[in-house]
Amino acid sequence: LTTTIVMVSLLRKLVSDQKERWFYAGIVVIAANAGGAWSPIGDVTTTMLWIGNQVTTSGIVTNLFIPSLVCLLVPLLILSMTMKGEIQRAEVKPLAEERRDPTTPFERNLVFTLGIGALVFVPVFKTVTHLPPYMGILLGLGVLWVVTEVIHRGKNDEDKHPLSVVGVLRRIDTTSVLFFLGILLAVSSLATAGHLTQVATLLREGLGDVYAINIAIGLLSSVVDNVPLVAGAMKMYPLISPEALALAGSDTPWLSNFQVDGTFWEMLAYCAGTGGSCLIIGSAAGVAAMGMEKINFIWYLKKISLLAFIGYIAGAATYIAIATLS
Repeated sequence: LTTTIVMVSLLRKLVSDQKERWFYAGIVVIAANAGGAWSPIGDVTTTMLWIGNQVTTSGIVTNLFIPSLVCLLVPLLILSMTMKGEIQRAEVKPLAEERRDPTTPFERNLVFTLGIGALVFVPVFKTVTHLPPYMGILLGLGVLWVVTEVIHRGKNDEDKHPLSVVGVLRRIDTTSVLFFLGILLAVSSLATAGHLTQVATLLREGLGDVYAINIAIGLLSSVVDNVPLVAGAMKMYPLISPEALALAGSDTPWLSNFQVDGTFWEMLAYCAGTGGSCLIIGSAAGVAAMGMEKINFIWYLKKISLLAFIGYIAGAATYIAIATLS
């Protein structure tokens, strides 16, 4: 979501024609979703699986990087062969707020480096300490808080407040937090009532293959939000421990797909993360681009959806091929 907002803002300064800019914004949506799928902190759904111990940092990065890359490169290759010509650069008129900047290049680079470092530190923190990931991000936030207070201590309150952690925390999207909380409560209620177990059984009997189930979930995520789908899948299919798998014996190869870094969980992370690109309303990145650029739903369906679908299937096929060969 953040990447899409930043890149669409940059596109406004690079491409003047709106319809041409829509093409690039569509590819940004595909790229943002594909990039988030292979990182434990890159997408909400992958983060959920990572926190739930369904996947590990090394496993998800190693096994999903190439499929996610294929998911992006295939649409790019198709567009590179079909789109020709040159774009016209937009005329940029800096706003008064942009001309007046109370920070120095050193301060901006320091905060940027610490922010990226705090995010990258979270998987390392979880692996080394085995503590919940939120404690790692709170530690990074604490370091940022201290550093920003020190480097901005000499500024007046008008300039200092928006640059401090306190000023940033005031702009937290509480509505989205409550949205995710409501989703998880609803999914847990369905799991307790036994409905999700029934759905899991129907999917297994109807599709019969973990690859087909995940591809269907990914396509469904372009219509239904991918967060409840992944939360539901985590409740539908329990995580199988090595001890339980050993007790089950070789007569139940289906269960091996649901152990840590199992095929089902890894492909679920890929499909739920990238399947939403098929429709502009299927992911947070798409909704953000749609709102910022006023992209028409039907235009996206005609121009970008097929490209996103081809990339999605190509990436899924790549993962299946790698999993089969290994």
